[in-house]
Amino acid sequence: MENTNIIMFNEEYVKLLNDLEEFERERPFCKHDLAHFLDVARICYIMVLEEGLDISKDLIYTTALLHDIGRVMQYRDGTDHDKASAEIAEKLLPLTSFSEEEREMILDCIRKHREKQTSTPFNEIFYKADKLSRICFRCPAYDICYWSEEKKNHKITY
Repeated sequence: MENTNIIMFNEEYVKLLNDLEEFERERPFCKHDLAHFLDVARICYIMVLEEGLDISKDLIYTTALLHDIGRVMQYRDGTDHDKASAEIAEKLLPLTSFSEEEREMILDCIRKHREKQTSTPFNEIFYKADKLSRICFRCPAYDICYWSEEKKNHKITY
């Protein structure tokens, strides 16, 4: 988890994470905080193991830490968070020891993490993990949430 920790404790990342927590302090819906990022990573890791894919835990967790961090830009200037997250990741990933191929895999997943049908098994699993990380059935904002009944999680899956 060397690379994950490089990102997690990077000064710029920590500032963005703090800013995101501040932007969402009063948000009634699911937050995009460290707990969400880690929930996504853990679920994704389980699913990757179940599918027998050769994707490192470090790569999965790094992707999860970065996938929604661009919401800070979305709050500031309206930039789509998947695009902003990828731009932030492009700046931070060179600090890691990931290969160019691994960096591209991370960036592609971040760019497409909102797309149900994607081009790679990792992207599809990550999309599902992102959605499954939400415990809708215990959410105080359940009745005002914009997610459809079909999209909401009504039970524990992972």
